[in-house]
Amino acid sequence: QVQLVESGGGLVQAGGSLRLSCAASGRTFSGYTMGWFRQAPGKEREFVAAISWSGDRTYYADSVKGRFTISRDNAKNMVYLQMNSLKPEDTAVYYCASALGGTYYRIASYVYWGQGTQVTVSS
Repeated sequence: QVQLVESGGGLVQAGGSLRLSCAASGRTFSGYTMGWFRQAPGKEREFVAAISWSGDRTYYADSVKGRFTISRDNAKNMVYLQMNSLKPEDTAVYYCASALGGTYYRIASYVYWGQGTQVTVSS
């Protein structure tokens, strides 16, 4: 069992930045691929970014590429999502999730999920 807790969400103006954090506890953290997903009101949950267990591979949705950066610190059991140049369409609840395998952008690959943190970008 892995417990995930997100933090760092909030209200920001368009063009601003936020850094989301995800704290993991429980089973070994370093073996998991970690991902960030988001869900806007009335929309399906979608992939945002993922990072391999070693941190040497990162993946991004086209909509956030060049603006968001995912990173992890296995010694601290932490995953981060640095979000720059935020747009109103980035408004959503952001979820941290962990996977032991499978396709990194597929929701079904992720076993453990956090409760989510709200990000609101005003225009």
